[in-house]
Amino acid sequence: MPARYVSAMKIALTIIILAAMLATVGVLVAGLFGMARGSHSPSISNKLMQWRIGLQAMALVMIALLMWIWRS
Repeated sequence: MPARYVSAMKIALTIIILAAMLATVGVLVAGLFGMARGSHSPSISNKLMQWRIGLQAMALVMIALLMWIWRS
């Protein structure tokens, strides 16, 4: 693969990773505030937890992919 494509891929993955990490923090904070207030029903808290786990998994996969690209 040409170097310019690899460089563009590194930048794009870095941006996607940052977005996934910020989204994970946002969902985590929303869940914590809802739990502290007691305003969320258990089903909403469960759905927020599922979203957080999914976003964390996506971020970890992207980080692993970025590390693999940097290594090669």
